[in-house]
Amino acid sequence: MSSKGQAVTIPLCVPWMTGTEGPYLAECVDTNWVSSAGPFVTRFETMMADYVGTTHAVATVNGTAALHLALLAAGVRPGDAVVTSTVTFVATANAIRHAGAWPVFIDVDPATWQIDPSLLAGFLRRDCAVVDGRLCDGQTGRRIGALLPVHILGHPADMDPVLDLAREFALPVVEDATESLGATYKGRRVGALGDIAALSFNGNKLITCGGGGMVVTSSAEWAERVRHLTTQAHCHPVESLHDEVAFNYRLTNVQAAIGCAQMEAIEARLAAKRRIADFYRTLCAEVPGLTFMPQANWAGAVFWLSTVLVDPKAFGRDCRQLLAFLAERGIGTRPLWQPMHLSPAHRGARAVGGGVAEDLYARGLSLPSSCGLTEEEKIAVRSAIVAASARSAA
Repeated sequence: MSSKGQAVTIPLCVPWMTGTEGPYLAECVDTNWVSSAGPFVTRFETMMADYVGTTHAVATVNGTAALHLALLAAGVRPGDAVVTSTVTFVATANAIRHAGAWPVFIDVDPATWQIDPSLLAGFLRRDCAVVDGRLCDGQTGRRIGALLPVHILGHPADMDPVLDLAREFALPVVEDATESLGATYKGRRVGALGDIAALSFNGNKLITCGGGGMVVTSSAEWAERVRHLTTQAHCHPVESLHDEVAFNYRLTNVQAAIGCAQMEAIEARLAAKRRIADFYRTLCAEVPGLTFMPQANWAGAVFWLSTVLVDPKAFGRDCRQLLAFLAERGIGTRPLWQPMHLSPAHRGARAVGGGVAEDLYARGLSLPSSCGLTEEEKIAVRSAIVAASARSAA
């Protein structure tokens, strides 16, 4: 339901089933492979590693678990600091905290909405110092355990400067690619740019298993570490022996079966997302006060959620007023996330900048972006947005 009680008839972003999900699920039931082992898990991991361009992939119960394990595999320890973007879903920051570390939130570049490499460089070079051979935050004394760039909304972060800084300071790079499967940076797919990465298959993602995540890496050692931690650190083939405190983070064969079916249609999904983006880009050119999300010339964005900025003076309503107007007509939208440096859940975390993130939060609105969005639904969304605009009101 919408905030006004109107049933949502055009949701923000929902799964798109493309044909083989049913037979694959039936195979799971017929063979009795329905839990956290089975052939679809291995197949899904292989498909994902091959697609992203890594040599290893480990399926997990969700994207947050994948981020948590990726950080642990990268060597992040309790009391460390992990440097990330302030514009992200809260799961990024939560995963850092689950690892016992603290986030350092860096503002984003207004030209891309991704982590600002110049602010990141300034923090590492001016605000940090080497203490006993470790790079530490000069204000908190915490060791910098990793860099965690986030590819938000289907657009890659500017990775070359991030990777240069990682080499300069000998830091691991953990990519949060949970929103951007299929996106490319200078021709290379996200997830294979850093040392290790996390993917998500939540119900609103490009590929869904209903839930689920994946860790991808080309480090055999790190992949084995992740796999060990997903299985309660079980260390004997027969006996119930466990060599450390770990997690039950495994993906089920049933979920992996859905994921395999979804992967078989990934190119059609990417094409659908780009068509939706083109539709909204054209709409923004026609309606004063709306600006479509950016795409850098080095980026192959996948537009997971097509997002616009609303100028209240030119459009006639602010972002939240437009959200309410569309909700009354059964159209689902969502503001961008509260910047992490403002989140009560992460009060006390270090932040560098934040003004750009706060402006995006005030003006950003994600519009219906399901791969299965129909032409009739696009027309309905367009008509409602035009009706909401100052031009219509005049």
